[in-house]
Formats: sequence, structure tokens, C-alpha cells
Amino acid sequence: MMRTRPLKVALLGCGVVGSEVARIMTTHAADLAARIGAPVELAGVAVRRPDKVREGIDPALVTTDATALVKRGDIDVVVEVIGGIEPARTLITTAFAHGASVVSANKALIAQDGAALHAAADEHGKDLYYEAAVAGAIPLIRPLRESLAGDKVNRVLGIVNGTTNFILDAMDSTGAGYQEALDEATALGYAEADPTADVEGFDAAAKAAILAGIAFHTRVRLDDVYREGMTEVTAADFASAKEMGCTIKLLAICERAADGESVTARVHPAMIPLSHPLANVREAYNAVFVESDAAGQLMFYGPGAGGSPTASAVLGDLVAVCRNRLGGATGPGESAYAALPVSPMGDVVTRYHISLDVADKPGVLAQVATVFAEHGVSIDTVRQSGKDGEASLVVVTHRASDAALGGTVEALRKLDTVRGVASIMRVEGE
Repeated sequence: MMRTRPLKVALLGCGVVGSEVARIMTTHAADLAARIGAPVELAGVAVRRPDKVREGIDPALVTTDATALVKRGDIDVVVEVIGGIEPARTLITTAFAHGASVVSANKALIAQDGAALHAAADEHGKDLYYEAAVAGAIPLIRPLRESLAGDKVNRVLGIVNGTTNFILDAMDSTGAGYQEALDEATALGYAEADPTADVEGFDAAAKAAILAGIAFHTRVRLDDVYREGMTEVTAADFASAKEMGCTIKLLAICERAADGESVTARVHPAMIPLSHPLANVREAYNAVFVESDAAGQLMFYGPGAGGSPTASAVLGDLVAVCRNRLGGATGPGESAYAALPVSPMGDVVTRYHISLDVADKPGVLAQVATVFAEHGVSIDTVRQSGKDGEASLVVVTHRASDAALGGTVEALRKLDTVRGVASIMRVEGE
């Protein structure tokens, strides 16, 4: 039997995502009620600009006093889509204290203060759900947190930012330079006027922290994630990648160490083989590749941003939280029992592609090879070309630690025959 008294929802933020959440709540009201077991009612909408016309939203519901809204006491669920750290953090903890569960799309806040927010939710017996914080519409957090709860996840490798994937895909498919591809992404609305959070990897790093924490049952904060942007990727890098049968993606990589005693989380550009499923993720799409002991290899793919896709994830959480509310229960909270240490980037082992500008004369290759050997970095392949006294030397290594590679490059720069290090890029997804 369906309960007639509605569950009341407060919406914090009514921009691209928030307005879609409100629209779907209205247009799909009957279906949502049937799925939940009770109607859901939009009881208030907190915004910064109350005079803006918001189609389909009763102006009487609009307020600029978000604090008063979450303190009302009759609110069952608060949906937070304003982003940022404050006032979102204070509003969420206030909502818990006044009896509401929370659905959030705030990746930056969850990555930075997820442990404290989960503790506040547990203290008050409330839910904190945030499927929309990572990869938009793609169901990812719930499969990691629930469907794979009985399995051991060893690696999460993914494209989790649509803007950067669009730029890199354009560079790969058209031969465009970075700035040209960024200008196209901006013109099409894929990149913000200030794209720093995307192209410098901050957005992906926040998502990597969340994914690593859930996958490895360990608290991983944003500060634990190694981050490297993609602004230095060039058309020449793509040409080198194609010669290796690879392409270049900005990847979020979360790994459990081979001995199982530590984890790493990192974001950086990397070459991946064209045979890898992630190599074929085009335009502004996201995809995440998960490797676990029992399930093996899984891939999650779909639109990673935008109003409707993100709202879909928010509504999925809203339905789950409302069902929990009716049943007098809460869903899974933070699972950090493993408490594994997060290793520094220097300990990470991977392959490398190094392009050197060198003098075109006998003995250069032998000198370079000696430096690699002295630092314990094994060479897989070498390709040399040049004329008129200048040459290019491309070295691809076997797997080596980041620290060992760093020492190698430092020593190479001291050789008289090495004019410069044109590029260094990791090779993943073997």
C-alpha cells in the first residue's frame, strides 16, 4: 500500500542540474511515487538569484535562505547541487542534525571531507548518497559500494572528465593542437570559460579520491591523489602514440599494490593501446574500467556530465534514500576498515615513453642506454632519427618506478649529447 503523506525534498541549487532534478520530479511524479511507495514533494528551492524565472517551479518555493530551509525539521531529503566546499559542507551537516538525509553531486566536497560527512550522517542515523559526484549518469559508485561488496577490487582505470576527453579526442582525430581543440570545446559548451579544473586534472583527481576510497575500503583524500594536467600534450605526442599503436587519454588510475598492503591514486595523461576498451571512448563521454578478483574485468560507459545525465544519477539516489526513509533504515555508509596506506607517486611502477632531442653523432645511443642501466630502468624499444647534426631519440621502457625514472631523466639532462627532453609520458593499459 502506498503512503499518502509525501516525503518532502529540499533542493539546494537550481542551475543546470538542479533545474533538471526539479523538472523530472514534476514530470515523473507518478512513476517516482510508485517506485518509492510514497509521493515526493518539492518543498523548497534555495537559490542565490530569486528573481530569475525558473520554468515549472512555483516561485513560492524559492528562497535565498538555504540554512532556514534545511533546518525546517519537516524535510526528509536534502538534494545538494550547489557545489564547492562552503556553504555546502555546513548545509549538509545542518541537514543531518535536523533530521534529513542528503543526496549530493559535490565531488570536491566528498573528496575532501567525505569521512567527516559520513561520520555526521552516521551520528544522526541518516543517509549520504553521491552517485552523481562521479561520471554523471554512469552507475559506478553503487556497483562498487554494493554490487562488488563481496569481491576484491584491484584496479579502477577511467576517463572521468568529458571536457578533457573531448579535447584529446579532437587532437587525435583531426591533428589539432591543444589550444585549437580547447577553443572548439569551449565553443561547443564542453569547456568552461576557465577550464583549469578540467584540463589541470583537479576535477578528475577529486573523482579518483572518491573511487579509490570506495574500491579499496580506505580513506583516500584529494591531497592523496597525484595530479598532472594535460596542457603540455602536443600533436607530436599523438604522432608518437600512433607509431606505437596507442592513443592518449587523461586517466584516473586507482590501484592496489601487488602485495595488497597499499594503494595508489593518480591522474595524468597516458598512452594506452588502441586495443584497450578505453581507447575507443570518444568525444565528451566517460568510461571506467574495473578489475577485481572474482568478477574480472568490467567496464562502465556513458555520458559523464550535463544537466540530464547528472540529474538521472541524483534521482536514482533520491529514490534509494526515500525507500530507506520509508523502511526506517539507512543504506551503506563509509567502509574504510582496510585503512591501507596511500603510497606516493615515486613508488608507482609503470612503463614510460621518453622523447629526447640529441646530437646526431656516434655513441649517443650507448651513452643514453648506459644512463638507463645505471638507474635500473630497462629499455623495451628505441627509435632514432635525425639529420644535420640533430636527432630525435624515442625510448620506451619496461615497467619502472616513477622515482627511478625521475633519476634517469635528471641524469640524461646532464649529458652533453642530450639537447633536451621533449616529452615524457606514461604508458598504461597493457
